[in-house]
Amino acid sequence: MADNPRKQAGGAEKKANRRGAARLAAVQALYQMDIAGAGINDIFAEFESHWLGGEVEGEKYLPAEAAFFRDIVSGVVRDQKQLDPLIDDALSKGWPLKRIEAILRAVLRAGAYELQHRKDVPGRVVVSEYVDVANAFVDREETGMVNAVLDQIGRHFRGDELGRG
Repeated sequence: MADNPRKQAGGAEKKANRRGAARLAAVQALYQMDIAGAGINDIFAEFESHWLGGEVEGEKYLPAEAAFFRDIVSGVVRDQKQLDPLIDDALSKGWPLKRIEAILRAVLRAGAYELQHRKDVPGRVVVSEYVDVANAFVDREETGMVNAVLDQIGRHFRGDELGRG
């Protein structure tokens, strides 16, 4: 996502990097919950003690904004029954959310949650950030799908900001 945030100047850039790291960790946490059936409290404990700014298997993870991470994960869990039909409607017919890879489900759910609830973040930034997150896990064709779906959801929730579809 970004180079070492300690080398970058400015509080805004540092905050953006910490939020980007939180988004990546949130997607990984949601994926783990989906695949392994892990509970939210266990996920918070594991990620906050090992992943958010920690070192795992010799890899140093970027410091993440823990409150932002918690908001995304808990918000997706809380609102999943409302988010999934919106994502289904934005996907191509014949490809419901349940047929999409688990990692992409996590990306789309997190992005949809943020577009609906995090008005402090510009919609285009949300879409761009989740396309970048998806790019870490899947190929270009699938990131294009993430872009299209989140753009459509963004227009639903933020038509005044992103324009109506």
